[in-house]
Amino acid sequence: MAGSMKARRVLAALLRIGWSIKRQRGSHRTLERAGRPDYVFAFHDNEVIGPRMLARIKKSTGLTDADC
Repeated sequence: MAGSMKARRVLAALLRIGWSIKRQRGSHRTLERAGRPDYVFAFHDNEVIGPRMLARIKKSTGLTDADC
């Protein structure tokens, strides 16, 4: 996950590691996972997420390079 990725792929990886969609309003999805605070994933599916934002998502959610 060094470069950029489509938001759809990042969301799929988050769902694979145990996050679930708590609620959704438009492109804003609130994700939940036991033992962690809720995370708002606010990207359209085809949107490209750059490397700096990916790093922030990884830090907040526990996502790793191996998960993607």
